[in-house]
Amino acid sequence: MKAPAKSSGSSSPAVSTPAPSAAPDPGRKPGEHGGLDLFSLLAEHEHEQVSVYYDPSTGYRGIIAIHSTVLGPALGGTRFWNYQSDRAALIDALRLARGMTYKAAVAGLNLGGGKSVIIGDNRTTRREALFRAHGRHVESLKGRYITAEDVGTSTSDMEFIKAETNHVTGLIGRSGDPSPVTAYGVYRGVKACARYRYGSDSLAGKSVALQGCGSVGYHLAKLLFAEGAVITCTDIDPQRVKRVVEECGAKTVPPDAIYDVRATIFAPCALGAVINDDTVQRLQVEIVAGAANNQLAEDRHGDEVERRGITYAPDYVINGGGLINVNAELHGWAPERARSKAGEIYDTLLRVFEIAREEGVPTYRAADRLAEQRIAAIAKVRRNFV
Repeated sequence: MKAPAKSSGSSSPAVSTPAPSAAPDPGRKPGEHGGLDLFSLLAEHEHEQVSVYYDPSTGYRGIIAIHSTVLGPALGGTRFWNYQSDRAALIDALRLARGMTYKAAVAGLNLGGGKSVIIGDNRTTRREALFRAHGRHVESLKGRYITAEDVGTSTSDMEFIKAETNHVTGLIGRSGDPSPVTAYGVYRGVKACARYRYGSDSLAGKSVALQGCGSVGYHLAKLLFAEGAVITCTDIDPQRVKRVVEECGAKTVPPDAIYDVRATIFAPCALGAVINDDTVQRLQVEIVAGAANNQLAEDRHGDEVERRGITYAPDYVINGGGLINVNAELHGWAPERARSKAGEIYDTLLRVFEIAREEGVPTYRAADRLAEQRIAAIAKVRRNFV
């Protein structure tokens, strides 16, 4: 059972949605009219709300998607990316928000799922005014959504947001950069995959094809190297690759060649949709376990991974350490408690694998069932967060 949907709308002072070519028909069902099909997109996975905010003085263009608040306020990071279109930005926000709901549910946290995206060049140096505009956008939702750091944003950016709203985590001097905890959770998840696949969770001598050497990928590489894993890595940024090569003795390949590396484990730690029609046939690994969100371009690619006999760690289960880290900040946990909670990803994944084996379903469906069971149970005893 998925989270029940609420009425959706925008809380922003300025809303940008494509105008219909003719007067809207009040009896029209979602999907019957061309264009953006906003409500059809929300209905597909029962999202509660999308808020779109435009600030002409700063050039800020932001989207906040709230998937579910059944378990608590929706929490999810702010992604700053130069999307090809507004539609692409919206779909990314919706997919990521849904993933956050399920991530919080399987991690046992009292949080819902949301995500925000800022459309633009994340290399800009004009950040304060932009992120303060984003902070006002977050504040307009009155606590239904809490933001944090994500791709293209930093702890410094969160400080700018904090000037406009208290609904932000990952602040300097508090939980800060979630990458080390995220990486630790992924590392524990990789070990769980090895335990399930080989009967031992030792990674000594195991070969890892690491895609993405950013903050999480770098910390993961350090943990894998310390246990004796052999790493082949790639990244679009040569400096990131250089650091992993120098500190972890890694080999390197061009970005597109990582899918052809013969290895024990493929660890995607960059952007999503990396397991798709092209790449799924090229993989020469026994385990896929990494930090990237939405690794499967479509659900059917999870079915194909299963068909090929590859053990897949569902992304929102294995990469839950970052969410656990910011939850720790919200509740005043000590850093050690956050790390320990992230370590529980090991046992959660083993439970997912057990469900998959017992019910004869791919692991991504088993993870969904585990999350949906908790959401349904809590939905019976509380109302959505408002």
